[in-house]
Amino acid sequence: MSERIREKLQILSAAAKYDVSCASSGSKRENHNKGLGNSASSGICHSFTEDGRCISLLKILLTNHCIFDCAFCTSRRSNDIKRAAFTVDEVVELTMNFYRRNYIEGLFLSSGIFKNADYTMERLLRIVKRLRLQERFNGYIHLKTIPGASQELVTEAGLYADRMSINLEMPTEAGLKMVAPEKSHTEVRKELSVIQNQLIAFKDERKIIKHTPRFVPAGQSTQMVIGATPESDKDIMYTANEFYKTYALKRVYYSGYLPVNNDARLPAIGSQPPLLRENRLYQADWLLRFYKFDVNEILNDRNPNLDVDVDPKLGWALRNLHLFPVDINKADYTMIMRVPGIGITSAKKIIQARKFGSLRTDQLKKIGISYNRAQHFIVCADTPLRISDPEAMHIKKAILHNGNSKYRTVTSNQLSLFQ
Repeated sequence: MSERIREKLQILSAAAKYDVSCASSGSKRENHNKGLGNSASSGICHSFTEDGRCISLLKILLTNHCIFDCAFCTSRRSNDIKRAAFTVDEVVELTMNFYRRNYIEGLFLSSGIFKNADYTMERLLRIVKRLRLQERFNGYIHLKTIPGASQELVTEAGLYADRMSINLEMPTEAGLKMVAPEKSHTEVRKELSVIQNQLIAFKDERKIIKHTPRFVPAGQSTQMVIGATPESDKDIMYTANEFYKTYALKRVYYSGYLPVNNDARLPAIGSQPPLLRENRLYQADWLLRFYKFDVNEILNDRNPNLDVDVDPKLGWALRNLHLFPVDINKADYTMIMRVPGIGITSAKKIIQARKFGSLRTDQLKKIGISYNRAQHFIVCADTPLRISDPEAMHIKKAILHNGNSKYRTVTSNQLSLFQ
């Protein structure tokens, strides 16, 4: 590798670290015609799949030149930083050489916007097209969509990428106008709609024509910066919920705001991003996607922000003690799954196990529930009679006292442990 390429790689990989939306699960692209790589049989840059595997991507920007001047972005045009840009050939060669050396399992490619959206998107398209058609690369590719790019370019790129994503940036239009007045959510919605409509069209076509090309098989995602603008957790999660329902997103990523610029429009929060808040938002997101919660159950006008002391499911349970205790031997699956300390897998085991007889405390512990948490919200075959129902504050203090404050430090990449 030449010194010039090495310097570009250092600059453009460092600039790409602020983009967290690089999960790689969901693709089934297989190797064929003696090509290189296979995203179906192996994981993919320090990202995590749905089953918990850690995978490696070459995560770079095509360039950190940008025509926009967003207050929160290190690559904004007014910043006095070292600029660089890869050529199409350089990105292709880096990807192939790194893959052959087993450094990576795929490519995450984004870019600053230079000249205009179509000019940038056309170069991103040329890269993924060359990798697939000329280099016969069958590894994983996550491609960032450029806001404002033409439908034709976005659609063609979807034939070669496994996942596509576009950054929403801020949770609300008002927040975006504060820190990035040149951008709007309208363009983001337009691009998400293009990909969603094409996903539906290709799926319908595949029912009739067997060999229809695969289009963005791992779906699409978006990312929001948290803490740079004054939105509440309710504003953030309501936006996420809307985008999940409208555009069938695979993931919404929440990136804690990290100060990289001196700008009066941005809050002075020190040098550390709001990691605890970010973690709580991921946990709330988990409840929406897997635990059958409605967003207004988790956050509403009376509770516009998540509790920093306890996770969102425990917070919901403490606000709704009238629904508890839950009889483990009679309650349905959905209600059992809502009990703090009982996850999806444990709930399924409980439903199966109780077919053979009433469940007792020792059996629940063997199933794997977090009994120190769940005991306050359930009854089973050997639960002693309660003289009076405890208050929410007493339950909360008891759980935190028993050492379950460890749930405060769970990271977004360890959410598979969240119950």
